[in-house]
Amino acid sequence: MDCWKGAVCRSWIYPTVIICANGFFSAMRPSESFLTPYLTGPDKNLTIEEVTNQIFPVWTYSYLALLFPVFLITDYARYKPVLHLQGISFIITWLLLLFAQGVLAMQMVEFFYGMATATEVAYYAYIYSIVSPDHYQRVTSYCRSITLVAATVAAVLGQLLVSLADVSYFHLNAITLASVSLAFVCSFFLPMPQKSMFFHRKDVSPTPPAPDKAAVASVGPDGPSSCHEDKGSLSADRGPTPKAQADNAEPQNHVLRVLVQLSKDLRDCYSSRKLLYWSLWWALATAGFNQVLNYIQVLWDFRAPSHSSAVYNGAVEAIATFLGSATSMAVGYAKVNWDLSGELVLGIFSAMDAGSLFLMYFTNNIWACYAGYLAFKACYMLLITIATFQIAVNLSMERYALMFGFNNFVALVIQTILTVVVVDSKGLGLDISTQFLIYGCYFAFIAGIFLIRSVYTFISTKRRNNSVVDESTDH
Repeated sequence: MDCWKGAVCRSWIYPTVIICANGFFSAMRPSESFLTPYLTGPDKNLTIEEVTNQIFPVWTYSYLALLFPVFLITDYARYKPVLHLQGISFIITWLLLLFAQGVLAMQMVEFFYGMATATEVAYYAYIYSIVSPDHYQRVTSYCRSITLVAATVAAVLGQLLVSLADVSYFHLNAITLASVSLAFVCSFFLPMPQKSMFFHRKDVSPTPPAPDKAAVASVGPDGPSSCHEDKGSLSADRGPTPKAQADNAEPQNHVLRVLVQLSKDLRDCYSSRKLLYWSLWWALATAGFNQVLNYIQVLWDFRAPSHSSAVYNGAVEAIATFLGSATSMAVGYAKVNWDLSGELVLGIFSAMDAGSLFLMYFTNNIWACYAGYLAFKACYMLLITIATFQIAVNLSMERYALMFGFNNFVALVIQTILTVVVVDSKGLGLDISTQFLIYGCYFAFIAGIFLIRSVYTFISTKRRNNSVVDESTDH
């Protein structure tokens, strides 16, 4: 109990509570599950084609354009100002949703929502700059769990208000505006970090890390596949220190030096074949997952038009979030040789994702559509949890953050290509049903890659084991 009175304990408890409050109110958006019915309903009077082909693609484009500069600005500005920017972006988004009209205004909504999405990196990185590594595991679980809780609460609340209290979509958006405004207020109470991962790093002792550090900051014990063995360029835990670089002729441009170091870190990490394959799945699958999430409400509205059918989007999102959390938790109890069977698991569950999307294409039944979405999201959340762990366990915190950001950037590039070709009215401009056929084929392609790769891995492993047995027999 003395811990609660100590300065050390207070130093991590206070910012953790505030950042969790910020995360809760930012994610507590009950209107989000009903965005498409709101836009196509009497409040905005937009057509389903305008929403699908002209408005929603703007989010993808703005997110891609803003992601890299926001990533650098977030680290350079030490997170807190970017959390303010996130709050402002959310507030502008919902003010426009409430009071603006027309396609152009809704495209501005998507632009500011893309800015808010790009600034999410500040939420997940802030806490590592303000607490000691001994608390990484605990605060990571708190920060990530609170957003899942908030998303579930928001979906359930939205469904209850719509179904039982007959609350209009306009008033749901007003509730969301109040929630994101509270998140903005919370961001002002956060302490300003004195360091960041790349631009404002503190000198780190080369002493090996304590054994109880977070999994995300740990180093794999069987290192050939780990990119932390880089010819002495990294300390055991934190990567190359600024002090080590200062021993050489320091480049005049600090930003350029950071960018050069980041590019070297990326090259070293992707030279590991294991990390490369997990990252490949991450980028490909995340692009497809985000695309499905962006347009699933449009498909539901196409199968059961909201103006003439009961809408259960909130309930489905709540169940999907719960299933995703449950499958993610189940990974912690699975005893699997991921080096041998990981690619097979990726292939099998990616095939299940493809099957779920094909079901959504071929059926006209809204309940079958809901069931397909639940299966799709649960499979993806299971696999992304495995991929995250497999990548993080072999990297220092800085390199994990860098690889996480780069994988998502590649995913966003792929998603943008899908949007331009399949969705945008300047591309093919396909109807929503045909889009989901394309997405099903896309996940079937991913499944094929990793199933073929898993067969190759099994054959190679069997041959290697046989050769070892033969050599031992000869001796």
